Amino acid sequence: MRVMLFAAAVALAAPLALAPALPALAQQAVSPALAAVLANSRRDADRARDAHRHPGETLTFFRIEPGMTVVDYVPADGWYSRIIAPYLGPNGRYIAMGPDVTGAPDAQRNYWGGQADKMRTNGPNWNLGAAAPLSGFDTDAVPDALAGTVDRVLIFRELHNMLRNDWMHDDLLAIRKVLKPGGMVGIEQHRAAPNAAYATTDGSKGYLREKDVIALFDMYGFDLVAQSEINANPKDTKDWPQGVWMLPPGLRGATDETRARMQAIGESDRMTMLFRKRD
Repeated sequence: MRVMLFAAAVALAAPLALAPALPALAQQAVSPALAAVLANSRRDADRARDAHRHPGETLTFFRIEPGMTVVDYVPADGWYSRIIAPYLGPNGRYIAMGPDVTGAPDAQRNYWGGQADKMRTNGPNWNLGAAAPLSGFDTDAVPDALAGTVDRVLIFRELHNMLRNDWMHDDLLAIRKVLKPGGMVGIEQHRAAPNAAYATTDGSKGYLREKDVIALFDMYGFDLVAQSEINANPKDTKDWPQGVWMLPPGLRGATDETRARMQAIGESDRMTMLFRKRD
């Protein structure tokens, strides 16, 4: 399934690439409410990555507002959760989403699965303050009551995992199910060069081509409405033998000779895009 989907996306990507690119939107000011969340002392341990991840600008670009219902795909250690849930506030909802890892190896089940249980156990340890209530689901058990109720789905640097683990089809159908009519998906993803070889854009290196992502989402009924260079990093050469994970924060395979160089490059070059659910 994964190869068929990706081949179809590549076929679609050629004509899409000929279309004029959407103009980059002017960067909007971060709201005072979001700025207050970002400045809160609860985030002191997280703040070092703000310079690379631009959370205020990114969430503003995704048009997140207090009181919304937001689904966050695989929140992992909760770096973005600790921003989004307090910003949504008690009148919002923060919902973690994970893939169907039924039958997967233990490592995959433990990391990506069990999102409902993780929100119950991790949430109290995140010191979120007056935040949105937390819940979660995996794609094999999408709550029927959630259908058509979600304002935004956010996918931070996980599309390559969806692709290489053959989760893309079920995940995108689940996303369509839960989104309201006209609801939107915010994407931040490691970005490959436009002419990168398939071997480096099949998910195994962490990088995907913009035009392939646009084509995949178009196939599943999502229209691209905006692109941003908020998370661009021209220092990233994207040719790392062990993939994007050689860059910070992972620094996979770093040595005393290479660590300083990789840290100076910073986190990856990333596309940032917003898609709207098409009826």
